[in-house]
Amino acid sequence: MKNPNSFFTKLNNQKYLLMLMIPAVLITLIFKYFPMYGILLAFKDYNPMLGITGSEWVGLEHFRDFLSSPNFSRLLENTLKLAIYGLLWGFFPPIIIALMLNQIMSQKIKSTLQTILYMPNFISTVIIVGIIFLLFSSSGPIISILDSMGINVPNFLTNPDSFRPLYIFSGIWQGMGWASLLYTAVLSGVPPELYEAAEIDGATILQKIMHIELPTMKPLIIINLILSVGGIMNIGYEKAFLMQTSLNLPKSEIIDTYVYKVGLQSGDYSYSTAVGLFNTVINLILLLTTTLIVNRINNREGSAK
Repeated sequence: MKNPNSFFTKLNNQKYLLMLMIPAVLITLIFKYFPMYGILLAFKDYNPMLGITGSEWVGLEHFRDFLSSPNFSRLLENTLKLAIYGLLWGFFPPIIIALMLNQIMSQKIKSTLQTILYMPNFISTVIIVGIIFLLFSSSGPIISILDSMGINVPNFLTNPDSFRPLYIFSGIWQGMGWASLLYTAVLSGVPPELYEAAEIDGATILQKIMHIELPTMKPLIIINLILSVGGIMNIGYEKAFLMQTSLNLPKSEIIDTYVYKVGLQSGDYSYSTAVGLFNTVINLILLLTTTLIVNRINNREGSAK
């Protein structure tokens, strides 16, 4: 007689569910794990004629070159500032939007506002940068309005100090509506009895938010925080590269754009791979650190209760 709790019995009972996982597992292996073989480029002096395995092993030479290069401090500073400022300014707007939408009783008005807020997420990065260039160019409407008010401002697109605000706030505008979708979905699952009990007790809107809605959203907020901090160095080169000009380069050159230029434009694949791997290691350290801190905070709260 077969043991119903044995591993093979459970495997047989769930074979159809496991078969559904096969495409996802294959895609993950092909596009996520197999390309990790290319990490070897960071430790070799890559020669296309010899291939990865046949190229000379140089160890940590490329990492030492990057850490000692004059570009290192500038690239790291630009990347960290752009990522940290973007996280600080962009993390809370989706939460606020979800809380505000949850207060709207009319489902028709709520759906209309959600559609308007979600739409920018489906605009491509190229079009977003094109809109920025049209609005903030020297002959654009923003500078024209400010000039008509007697306010003298530098050209936003060539001024290095204007790059980060334009990059960060355009990103917040583009993504905050879509990022609020998960928070809105979580709030829709709050039992109506909690709101009814709060109203009977005379709770205000602010008290409902503090004692019902925010505690409900807390697990999702923590998960999003961990994911955001874990990917803080992965800004993406597309938007930064498209917004770059020869004059704002001191503030707009980040690690991702540097990897793109060194690797694909200059053909130095080994060095660019080492720089990209360094970036990934920093992300991993930040992710593990954030996870450890959050776990300790949750354990303290659990023990206090």
